[in-house]
Amino acid sequence: MPKFLVKRWHGMHHLWAFVLMILLTVTVAWYEWKLGLVGLVLAGAVGVYSVLAERAFRRDLKAYLGTLSYRVKKAGNEVISELPFGIILYNEDKTIEWHNSFVTDMLGRESVVGESLVELFPTLSQAKDREGTVEAAINGSIYELLFRFDERLLYIRDITRRWHLAKRYEEEKLALGIVMMDNLEEVTQGMDDQQRSLLLSKATAEITEWAQKFQLYLKRLTSDRYLLITDQKTLKQLELSRFVILDEVREMTLEQKIPMTLSIGFAAGADSIVELGQWAQMSLDIALGRGGDQAAVKSGQRQSFYGGKSNAVEKRTRVRARVVAHALRDLIKESDNVVIMGHKMPDMDAIGAAVGVLKAASQFGREAFIVLEGINPAIQKMMEMLKEEEKLFKRFITPDHAHSLIDSGSLVVVVDTHKASMVKEPRLLALAEKVVVIDHHRRGEEFINNAILVYMEPYASSTCELVTELLQYIHDRIVLDVRESTALLAGITVDTKSFSLRTGSRTFEAASFLRRNGADSTMIQRMLKEDLAEYIKKAEMIRHAEIVYEHIAIAVTESGRQYSQLLIAQSADTLLNMTDVLASFVIGERSDGLIGISARSLGHMNVQVVMERMGGGGHLTNAAAQQEGTVAEVAQRLKQVLHDIETEEGLFE
Repeated sequence: MPKFLVKRWHGMHHLWAFVLMILLTVTVAWYEWKLGLVGLVLAGAVGVYSVLAERAFRRDLKAYLGTLSYRVKKAGNEVISELPFGIILYNEDKTIEWHNSFVTDMLGRESVVGESLVELFPTLSQAKDREGTVEAAINGSIYELLFRFDERLLYIRDITRRWHLAKRYEEEKLALGIVMMDNLEEVTQGMDDQQRSLLLSKATAEITEWAQKFQLYLKRLTSDRYLLITDQKTLKQLELSRFVILDEVREMTLEQKIPMTLSIGFAAGADSIVELGQWAQMSLDIALGRGGDQAAVKSGQRQSFYGGKSNAVEKRTRVRARVVAHALRDLIKESDNVVIMGHKMPDMDAIGAAVGVLKAASQFGREAFIVLEGINPAIQKMMEMLKEEEKLFKRFITPDHAHSLIDSGSLVVVVDTHKASMVKEPRLLALAEKVVVIDHHRRGEEFINNAILVYMEPYASSTCELVTELLQYIHDRIVLDVRESTALLAGITVDTKSFSLRTGSRTFEAASFLRRNGADSTMIQRMLKEDLAEYIKKAEMIRHAEIVYEHIAIAVTESGRQYSQLLIAQSADTLLNMTDVLASFVIGERSDGLIGISARSLGHMNVQVVMERMGGGGHLTNAAAQQEGTVAEVAQRLKQVLHDIETEEGLFE
């Protein structure tokens, strides 16, 4: 009982009032004893009544507080037992010591005291000992587990309804897609109106049937472009189906010399409708930049690709080349100087293309330089050839020298790559206000975003082919000297394996132009000659090859031995010449300590997709990647990726 309720005579005012009454009574009795006697009796009665009243108050207060304590204790027990969430107390060994009735109803068992928390909730085995929440599914319901590790206390809350609402909200979020016929003009060239209409009708019917099957809203925007509106739940179904419409349309139009292919860009998870539309267009651009005949899906931060089993279709017209050449010409004229750079560990294609852009800049009297640091074995013989031309060779500068040249009036041209992380000096991209990208690789998720001019054509055999076409339009009477034209032709020769892979009519036209300008094929043959010691190393690498999935050759070099990236790539090319080998992978340790993987195929398998899953990229028939670890570990990762692709959609077209 609180003391302030018992000690009610604070200041003793009641006692002093009683003493005062006695004194007054004595005073009255001094003058009149009869009145004093009456006063004394009355004062005594008041005193007795006060004592009895105080005792009665204390007795009633005790009784009330006793009843209240019982009620509070009873209500507390009932509240804890009937709480709409669970409470579990456990010890240091995570063994349950006590729980309320919510846990009993949740588990459908009378008591779980003495059992382990981890056995009841297996998801807790992955949780660290820190306060936070964990979701667990029990008997078809979803529960949220909230920890208080200091008190060894666990709260359990039923979030099934909220979880389903959140899931439904995510599934019903808007998803936008754009479907585009990649090569409508190429396919319909030479057709009359009736044949063209019939082909379009067939393709449209196939797309419409596919849209109806997956409950997509389809709206035709132009003759070769459609808008798709759906939700994220349906988009996941489309991804699980791996966008079968790509194969259906291609197979339906196989009777054409160039089967019609589709490119699809999808987007979901953006913060606004405007951003969602921008993402959808960006996804379509990426799909087209990777060669078409595929779907690119951007969902939040995730970018996924589906399809891409066929080679990019060569454009028969050079309209785009002419437009890009004129735009590049204007940019060069507006610039104070031009800095050209390729990718790390450059090959002949990168150096040859850089020499071509250098020639274009010199035609308009602009100072131009090529960024190069160190000469690797892949370009050693080409650089020896260029060194013979002093005016040309002195244009090669180090990255530090390039830094001092960059200002607001500089133009940076990136050749043979479109990834900022792959260029020789990424800091130059941030310093320059004007960046141009010229590349023939299939576009990846990473891209140089601040480029004001992008010329990416995945159908091209090499960047040298693209630069050669640009040179023909950039100046009316351009004249290349022998070493410039030879460098460009060498880049084409290397990337096409002496015109045996990825060649189109425009490849030979570019080679013909270079040959007319004095390109020396004999000089190229001398550059491509192999050293005997290197050839023996290549034979040792090939000796370890094994065949998997009947048509895939994988060669893993010996641990501890280092090889150049060029030798690894050449070994993959050689393996591809073996009977029944449709794709080859060579794994070896490079001189920089990384594990290099070179992948090649004859077109029946998309090695670019395989290498992208290994952190690299490239072309459908030519790709590579670099990883950390040992050759055995990387080989195991590669086999796991091949197994996953085979399970998901098959390795071969």
